[in-house]
Amino acid sequence: MPVDPSQCSFARYRDGVLHIEDVALSTIAAAHGTPCFVYSRAALTDAFERFDRPFARRPHLLCYAAKANSNLAILNLFARLGGGFDIVSGGELARVLAAGGNPRNVVFSGVGKRVDEIEFALEQDILCFNVESASELRRISQIASRMGRSAPISLRVNPDVDPKTHPYISTGLKENKFGVAFEDAVALYRQARSLPRIVVAGVDYHIGSQITEIAPFLDALDKLLELVRQLNDEGIRLHHLDLGGGLGIRYRDEAPPAADRYIHALLAKLGDRSETIILEPGRALVGNAGVLLTRVEYLKPGAHRNFAIVDAAMNDLMRPALYDAFHDIVAVRPRAGATTCYEVVGPVCESADFLGQRRELALEEGDLLAIMSAGAYGMSMSSNYNTRPRAAEVMVDGGIVHLIRARETVPQLYESEKLLPDAR
Repeated sequence: MPVDPSQCSFARYRDGVLHIEDVALSTIAAAHGTPCFVYSRAALTDAFERFDRPFARRPHLLCYAAKANSNLAILNLFARLGGGFDIVSGGELARVLAAGGNPRNVVFSGVGKRVDEIEFALEQDILCFNVESASELRRISQIASRMGRSAPISLRVNPDVDPKTHPYISTGLKENKFGVAFEDAVALYRQARSLPRIVVAGVDYHIGSQITEIAPFLDALDKLLELVRQLNDEGIRLHHLDLGGGLGIRYRDEAPPAADRYIHALLAKLGDRSETIILEPGRALVGNAGVLLTRVEYLKPGAHRNFAIVDAAMNDLMRPALYDAFHDIVAVRPRAGATTCYEVVGPVCESADFLGQRRELALEEGDLLAIMSAGAYGMSMSSNYNTRPRAAEVMVDGGIVHLIRARETVPQLYESEKLLPDAR
């Protein structure tokens, strides 16, 4: 029973048991319990290099979108491979630094940067702020002036290109909260040039996530290059062009372009331009490098639906409940015989707590399941709803398993809380 290699090339059945690299998932469950996120170092490295190689000698920087999965071990791995980071909070910057990342390879995106976050980023001398409003631009100038520091900026320009993805992860349309309107960009660059302590460094766009066609990226790049031409006419020269991220992965039957095809298409349109090219891949680097390992607690047959109740839940993997997203679910040790159509659900007290619907599986209570393509927006979006400790995370490196996040305990969840004193 092979796992689709285009989806999870690091996952294979051996002797009837699903392995991540050279380690059986049943061995990981015995050692670290369930639910548990399991990542492949080889898959992470391969994904990064697939983005990096097509650039050859061309000046570029891959800024991994830390929001996709911000575990320190994953950030450290990408830093060691030469990557930078796209962050959206001061907390993510602190994580990058703790993981050994170079702040000079960090771009700071996000529509709501607080004063303390801007101060922290200026103190660390990050590469660039991706500015998303005129108010933010003025705030950065004021803070940088007070601190006596220079603030390199690019404007995140909204190209109003339809990425043809889920509306919740579309970020480049006029109605989205992100970026500045294309028609306002030149005037705002003029303002940036005149503000104290602001250094115009580049331009940025990001049109959405889980995009499976090249055309929207090229349409956005056409608009960006037109803006660059207008800025050149104004005497505004840019050091870098940040083309964002958003390349999708295969969850079910999607057919996203390979990283090299996507990058070669961008480079062909860019021609012999001299600016450094920045990309911000997230999901494409980590999504298919991880699985969520879970155990069947109960099988609950019904007149209309049969339920497989597992120990993972929507607080561990929010994507199905949030986006109605599909994740393949496979048995760690497949059983022979007839299958049953199951709703794979968790124990959380919400009707939306499902991980997979209408799945044909041959199961018994106690069986292990692997929820595939769970490396992105799994742990990073997880919560403690219903006072559920967050899952453990492990990294497989060949035949070695590294615990990269210990499972939370219930006392840890309320150790910072205080009881009220007796009523007066």
